[in-house]
Amino acid sequence: MSVPDATEIPRMGFFTDTSVCIGCKACEVACKEWNGVPEDGLVWTGHSHDNSQGLSADTWRHVAFIEQRATVGHHQPNLQRTGASDGDTDQAFRWLMASDVCKHCTHAACLDVCPTGAIFRSEFGTVVVQADVCNGCGYCVPACPYGVIDKRPDDGRVFKCTLCYDRLQVGQEPACAKACPTDSIQFGVLDDLRERATLRVERLHADGVTEARLYGHDPSDGVGGDGAFFLLLDEPEVYGLPPAPVVTTADLPAMWRHSALAAAGLLLIGLLSAAGARR
Repeated sequence: MSVPDATEIPRMGFFTDTSVCIGCKACEVACKEWNGVPEDGLVWTGHSHDNSQGLSADTWRHVAFIEQRATVGHHQPNLQRTGASDGDTDQAFRWLMASDVCKHCTHAACLDVCPTGAIFRSEFGTVVVQADVCNGCGYCVPACPYGVIDKRPDDGRVFKCTLCYDRLQVGQEPACAKACPTDSIQFGVLDDLRERATLRVERLHADGVTEARLYGHDPSDGVGGDGAFFLLLDEPEVYGLPPAPVVTTADLPAMWRHSALAAAGLLLIGLLSAAGARR
């Protein structure tokens, strides 16, 4: 991929198709190796084969394993048969595997509340944290509607996925997408990815996978659409995702207006009191 002129760079992003994720964790490994992300403990969580627990300052990509037992049709992805059958359906077990990541929101609350400029919007439309500028205030941690941003306990600074900003600057795709063996993680121009994802859902529906749905692709949602969105095979809550995320700073303009009106009112009262005292 050649490096486009800075004035012509379209917004870039991720489309993660969980229907073809095999849970290999190659994305987790590639992310850590390229970005020098520290070891996160590899503690078995008790939730299937998950040993990285969730997104954190030391886990920028997290592969979740959700185990389900249900009566499902023959076209279900990641299906393991149990042998019992009634013809069209089987009593079966399946994993819902999904590689989660920072969503690089269109309306990014973390960027809104950062007092130092450590968090910025790159020329690719991604949201990047500059660790050398971060002062560890932590305002961005509760601001994120997805709970992505986290602080490292050793120095208090925050870290998250940068969508491999250094790789994008030299025309390379992010390490996780490069390492994904099934193209579950797809990188490209965000508008193109949205079109591709819509066609993929239509194809899955035609094949009988009617529960397939997109998450985070809609520019009219509470965060203005995500720069990293997903194709899911169940409700967002099953994957630990909020069903209707809203940018936490949405009310800031109104709050500032109310504060300004209150301050103006207090000033007026003070002036009137001073004028009355002189009389």
